Amino acid sequence: MKLYFVLIIRRQNYFYFSDMFLTSAIKYIGRYFILLGKVFRRPENMREYVKAFWSDLELLGLNSLGIVSIISLFVGAVVTIQTAFNLNDPLIPNYYVGIATRESIILEFSPTIISLILAGKVGSNIASTMGSMRVSEQIDALDIMGINSASYLILPKIIALIFFNPILIVLSMFLGIWGGYLAATFIGVVSPTDFLVGIQSDFNSFYIVYSLIKTVFFAFLITTISAYYGYYVKGGAVEVGINATKAVVSSSIAVIVANYILTQILLG
Repeated sequence: MKLYFVLIIRRQNYFYFSDMFLTSAIKYIGRYFILLGKVFRRPENMREYVKAFWSDLELLGLNSLGIVSIISLFVGAVVTIQTAFNLNDPLIPNYYVGIATRESIILEFSPTIISLILAGKVGSNIASTMGSMRVSEQIDALDIMGINSASYLILPKIIALIFFNPILIVLSMFLGIWGGYLAATFIGVVSPTDFLVGIQSDFNSFYIVYSLIKTVFFAFLITTISAYYGYYVKGGAVEVGINATKAVVSSSIAVIVANYILTQILLG
C-alpha cells in the first residue's frame, strides 16, 4: 500500500512538472513570435536603419572573418590527414581523399560547424549588448520616444547576418579545401595531383546551394534567438551574463535541430 501511494505521488509530480515545462515552453515560444511581429513592422526612419545595418555588418560579420578563416584552414588540413589515414587501403584510390574532404567541408563543416561557432561569438555579442541596453533603460527610452525598439535594434542585425553569413560560409569552404590541399602538399598524406582530381570528381553543384540555404536559416535563428534573450533581460549585470549564455545554448540547439530538418527536406 505504501509503495502504491509513493507511485501515485511520483506520477502526480511528473505530470505537474510536465505541465510546468509545457506552459513555460508555450510562453517563451509565444513571446518569441510576438517579438518577431514587432521586428518586421515598417521602419520609421529608413536612413537610420541603413546606418544600423552597416554598423552591424562590420560588428557581426567583418569581425568574424579572422576566426572563420583560421578555423577553416586548419580543420580542412586535419580532415584531409584523418581521411587519408582512414582510407589507407590499396583497394581505395588515393583521389577518394579529395572527394571525402570536399564533401565533409561543403556539406557539414562550413555551413553547420561554422554557424555553431558564430552562435557563440555573434550570439553572445547580440544578447549581451541588448541586455546591457535593457538594464541601462536605453530600450525603454527608445520606446518612450515612440521608436519601435525591437525593429530598430534587431532587424538590421538579421539583415546583416543573412547577407554576410553566406559570404563567410563560401570563404570557409574555399579555405577548408585549400587547407586540405596544403596538407596534401607539405605533409604528403596524398599527392597534390590525386587530391585535385578528387576535388573535381563527381561534383554536385546543388551541395553549394544546399549549404547556403542552411546558412540563411541558421543566421536568422542565431540573430533572433540571441536578440530575444537580450531584449527580455530582467535584473542587472549578472542576469545579462546568464541570458547571454542561454542565448548561445538555445541558438546552438536550434541550429542543430534546423540542420536535421533542412537536411531531410533538401537531401531526403
